[in-house]
Order: sequence, then C-alpha cells, then structure tokens
Amino acid sequence: MSRNLKTTAAGLGRRLLDGLTLRRVGLIVLGAMICTFGIHNIHQQTGITEGGVMGLMLLIEHWLGVSPAFITPVLDLTCYLLAFKYLGGRFIKISVVSTLSVSLFYKLWEQFPLMLPDLSAHPLAAALLGAVFVGVGVGIIVRQGGSSGGDDALALTISKVTRWRLARCYLFTDVVVLVLSLTYIPFQRIAFSLITVTLSSFLIDRVQDFTFRRPVRDSE
Repeated sequence: MSRNLKTTAAGLGRRLLDGLTLRRVGLIVLGAMICTFGIHNIHQQTGITEGGVMGLMLLIEHWLGVSPAFITPVLDLTCYLLAFKYLGGRFIKISVVSTLSVSLFYKLWEQFPLMLPDLSAHPLAAALLGAVFVGVGVGIIVRQGGSSGGDDALALTISKVTRWRLARCYLFTDVVVLVLSLTYIPFQRIAFSLITVTLSSFLIDRVQDFTFRRPVRDSE
C-alpha cells in the first residue's frame, strides 16, 4: 500500500513539474523582474498607464488604494478561468509560476525607493522607456508559454479564438482599458499611454516570435 502511494505521488509530482525546467522558470523570473521594474519605476510614477489587466490594476490602485501585489492575483484568476478552456492546463500551470513571480517582484520593488529619475515632465520618454520594459519582460514570459498576468491570458485566448495576431489582441484590450482610465488620467496622458501600449504590444509579439540564427560558416 505504502509503495503504491509513493508511486502515485511520484507520478503526480512529475506531471505537475512537466515543462517547468530550471531554464524556463529562470526566464519567467527574469521577465517578471523586468516588466514590474518598469511599471513601478515609470508608469506608476508618471501616470502613464498600461492597458489590459495591468492598466486595470493601476486604475483600481488609484481609486481604491489597493497594492498591485494583491490586485494582480484576483484579476489574473478571473482571466485564467476563461483561458483554461482554450489554452489548456499546461498554460495555467506555467502561468501560476509567472503570476507569483510578478506579484513577488511588485512587492519587492515597493520596498525600495525609486531607482529611476522622475520622468513626469517628459511623458514621451516615459511612454517609450516604459513600453520597452513591459514589452521585453512580458515577451520573455509569453515566449516561455506563460503569462505575466490576466491580460496575457486574455490576449492569448482572444488570439486563439479569433486567430488575430497577438499584437492586435493586446491593442484591443489595451484601448478598452485606456478609455476607462480617462476617469483619472488627462487625455494628453492617455495619448502617451496609447504610444506605450502600441510599442509594448509590438515588442511582445516580436520577442515571442524571435528566433536565434547561427551564422553559417563558409566551407573552405
């Protein structure tokens, strides 16, 4: 009986860890660190918001004063329940790791003073630099088969159902949230936010599809 329980437990453990290699987990952690660093040090300080669930998270933080570290899991769970049907259990399993990483890094950055200069007086620079952090960070996570939050799960689900390119799905959800964000962000700032979401959507798409090509050596 004891032997059967050990065998069952070992099989369950292998199933749970299937696909979660050290390299994949390490890249997910790296992506979470990059995107949350940009959001905390740029977007939250300058009032230039992301769209999608990230923008919704900032919207809730502004009006209710709830930390992103607590908002993120709630919004993510809602989107993951929708994504499970179309993206499968493996996506959800990998996304658990990435979501926890994002929440932990949000909490970590909140413990430190700001690490970048205040770019509030330079909204275009903030929009472009913030987009690079989010686009590269989220792109790394999505490339590993996970998501940095519910917005990725939602965009990937829309892409699966509609067969739209991922960048288009991100832009669609982003614009909806940006319209809602007009309740606390001036229109001029929203214009810069639109620059951010357009560039970050483009970068996520490109990082996800990026392929390494080794140089071909000419034969002597």
